[in-house]
Amino acid sequence: MAKGYWIARVDIRDPERYKHYVAAAKPAFEKYGATFLARGGEFHRLEGAVRARNVVIEFPSLQAAIDCYNSPEYQIAAAIRQEVADAEMVVVEGV
Repeated sequence: MAKGYWIARVDIRDPERYKHYVAAAKPAFEKYGATFLARGGEFHRLEGAVRARNVVIEFPSLQAAIDCYNSPEYQIAAAIRQEVADAEMVVVEGV
């Protein structure tokens, strides 16, 4: 079974409140087997527009990645994130 990945690009508007998002999202990530492969850190723009924070999260399957996002646990966290940050997020299937 192919793994699933969240790829998120984020600009944080309120770093202090963003910490609340991180704490609120943790139970969903634990429940669905998330492994962070990249979370912030240095990056280099190669092409196109960029955001300040880039995150890649691996899940055991594509369905687990989708289920995590749609879970009640994560939706609580997402509501916080949407108030304090701008983001693009996609779920992709691994190879």
